[in-house]
Amino acid sequence: MNAGQKNRKGAKPRSPEWADGLKRLYDSVLDEPLPDTFAQLLDKLDDPSHG
Repeated sequence: MNAGQKNRKGAKPRSPEWADGLKRLYDSVLDEPLPDTFAQLLDKLDDPSHG
């Protein structure tokens, strides 16, 4: 059995440490508020009179 096969059959493989850090970073970005200027730009793009 090689290093990649140490888990029991059907067991979920453990993700590497860097993957956990990347997920925490991604989640923190999702929690940030949308800047007002970006929200205004999206409103303009949704407005049919500007298209």
